Amino acid sequence: MFNGKKITMENTQALISFRNADIRGGENTVIYGLDMDIFPGDFVYIVGKVGTGKTSIIRTVTAENRLLSGEGTVCGYDLRTLRNKDIPYLRRKLGVVFQDFQLLMDRTVEDNLEFVLRATGWKDKGRIDARISEVLDDVGMSTKAHKMPHQLSGGEQQRIAIARALLNSPAVILADEPTGNLDTETADGILRLLRKLNAEGTAIVMVTHNKTIFETYRGRVFSCVDERCEEQPDSEIIDLDITI
Repeated sequence: MFNGKKITMENTQALISFRNADIRGGENTVIYGLDMDIFPGDFVYIVGKVGTGKTSIIRTVTAENRLLSGEGTVCGYDLRTLRNKDIPYLRRKLGVVFQDFQLLMDRTVEDNLEFVLRATGWKDKGRIDARISEVLDDVGMSTKAHKMPHQLSGGEQQRIAIARALLNSPAVILADEPTGNLDTETADGILRLLRKLNAEGTAIVMVTHNKTIFETYRGRVFSCVDERCEEQPDSEIIDLDITI
């Protein structure tokens, strides 16, 4: 799907798929019987009030939380049989953006990005430098490579976090409340950036409890309510009981 329009080709394989999956948060099951398919080019929101299991779904996708019941696959990996040694390879296929940026504050933007590339197997300095330049250009931060994170605004730090998520050309970006710490104008810029990346072919899965966001930038919407997470028809999106 691009910009909210679902791909219908029968031979299109889901990047993320759950069937009757129970999602755990810590020791407790927070969502029962999850059915979900995320396809190439999708823009998907997972919405709900605080504590309804949204982030637990993301942690299950990244194998931080193990799937104990039901079926789940992510980028070709079976979450039920995933070996610990294969988790890093799964995560290289995903880009993750957090609410609190999670940049390394003791090194420059460029060094933050180089650290990730080297940690994921990149060795050639020339290729590393070229890839860093590419992703910074993609997010409009090409002049910030030598800045320290504390020298950047919140919106700029989040753009760097998105650049970091793009380094290994992921099929999916998982954005967990990426605008939660930003003012309205800055948040709008981050949403427009994510939509641009989506239009270029990257699937986006965004967790939010902000109703204004998914009413303004439309996509598929999964609502987490009463230990369930189900896709909402377009006609019902405006009526979801979500608070800002």
